Amino acid sequence: MELEIIGMIGAVREGTGSKGAEVHVIGGGVDGDYISDFAKAHENSGFDKVLVGYTSSSADGFIVAMHAAANTEELGFLVAHRPGFVSPTVLSRKAATIDQLTRGRIALHIISGGGDLEQKRDGDFLDHDARYRRSGEFMHILKTLWTSKTPVDHKGEFYHFEQAKSDFECFQEPHIPLYFGGASDAALEVGARECNVYAMWGEPLKEVEKKIKLFTDRVRKVGRDPKSVRFSVSTRPIVADTESEAWDIAHSTLENVLKTNQNSMHGMGKERLESVGSQRLVDFAKDGEILDDRLYTPIAAATRGAGNTTALVGTAEQVSDSLMKYYKLGCSTLLVRGFDAYNDAVYWGKELIPNLKESVVNYHKRHAVTGKHLL
Repeated sequence: MELEIIGMIGAVREGTGSKGAEVHVIGGGVDGDYISDFAKAHENSGFDKVLVGYTSSSADGFIVAMHAAANTEELGFLVAHRPGFVSPTVLSRKAATIDQLTRGRIALHIISGGGDLEQKRDGDFLDHDARYRRSGEFMHILKTLWTSKTPVDHKGEFYHFEQAKSDFECFQEPHIPLYFGGASDAALEVGARECNVYAMWGEPLKEVEKKIKLFTDRVRKVGRDPKSVRFSVSTRPIVADTESEAWDIAHSTLENVLKTNQNSMHGMGKERLESVGSQRLVDFAKDGEILDDRLYTPIAAATRGAGNTTALVGTAEQVSDSLMKYYKLGCSTLLVRGFDAYNDAVYWGKELIPNLKESVVNYHKRHAVTGKHLL
């Protein structure tokens, strides 16, 4: 099970919160030099990909990714995209073009929505479950268009077209990977049918294990091979040279998040709780400030479950050990970004990422010797 480490880049040097305590790294403007520097920092630190996020007010993720790709050599880009505003026939060619020009350095993270108010800013008035059904239809169309050798007709709930075709294919085979997340029943049903990578936020280990089993069962029930789907987990490491220093940073980060009132990406904490995944993070925080060995929950509670706000706190070795526990459950993709995003990406390249990669290699060596079956 090959390890994939994903970071996240933003488009402007100063984000939406407080230096050293940024809940979000997207929004605020566009700075081409910073995009290049941010991407290079991740590439130099050993990341495989970086997520390029999406909001109704932030810079276009595809253009940001192309700019960053032109200034890096091997780094991949996981571009977030919300169905509903671009026809899947157009998007299929747009993404495949980038895939060809970057020689396979693109993946798509299909986002169904950020909440009713956030969606309405771009003119989308569908409700929660309808947005997920649309995402499912959208992903199905993309895969069909990318792999079909003949023109495609389609008439569904949300999309209708005739004789759609492309003059070229994806660089990646069989097509560009589709990442997808969501904790509601509607999301699980869609993901089980369509996605290549199912993404989860950093919940306690036992809950992630339950989710993997639940999702795998759904994948099997819809007739797909469970081995065709990979799993991703997203956390916010807070790493320092000593454990004591790391916890000091965690506590000061919480104070700054509270001070700057970073309730959500859009300043609407209540809106975040329309997300089942966000509500789950808030509920887990009620079970204690520290879950498992070092999963720190108060920042998630303070932001009302803003995406990816549970933190793993400790030294590089300790956090690497905690991330390995998710890997051993079956999460071959680990999406990590810091509250001091640029500096953390650089710092993690010194110990955290090398330790993590070495741990995965040693894990497989041990099991190769014993002959024990791995995921």
